[in-house]
Amino acid sequence: MDLMTWAWLIMTAVLLVGEMLTAGFFLIVFAVGSFGSFLVAVLGGSVLWQWIVFIVFSAIAFAGSRKFAKRVHKGPTEFGVGAERYEGVKAYVIETIDASAASGRIRVDREEWLAESVDGNTIQEGTWTEIIKVDGTRMVVRTASTPTESSSEPEGSGTTE
Repeated sequence: MDLMTWAWLIMTAVLLVGEMLTAGFFLIVFAVGSFGSFLVAVLGGSVLWQWIVFIVFSAIAFAGSRKFAKRVHKGPTEFGVGAERYEGVKAYVIETIDASAASGRIRVDREEWLAESVDGNTIQEGTWTEIIKVDGTRMVVRTASTPTESSSEPEGSGTTE
């Protein structure tokens, strides 16, 4: 075996080991491409054909992995990342939101965030709000109805002294 044949085989092995050590299916598509190129090299194909096979096999594996991921993934196809996942979620005001004082805090899940009113109105402590958007480190909110009849305050929403 010549140097390129060994290179494709080693690259396949390294990519497969890397795939086992990382989350998701990213490196596997390149491992498929490099294994295809290894086979072309063993059969005596030129370096140009080896690279063509690497690119084509990797592209086919990538397309197949996307179809596989869509079939396996049961949740919504669109989801927020980071703080944007809170858009449209109800939040509880733990410090009055006052645009003139540039103050106000909300609690969503178990996290506290700086907040501002979407229309600039004051929103009193103890009010339920809906998060409209994330603006840097602040949540932009509007007044919303209480999410359930029985809950007046979420667990852990009070301030500690």
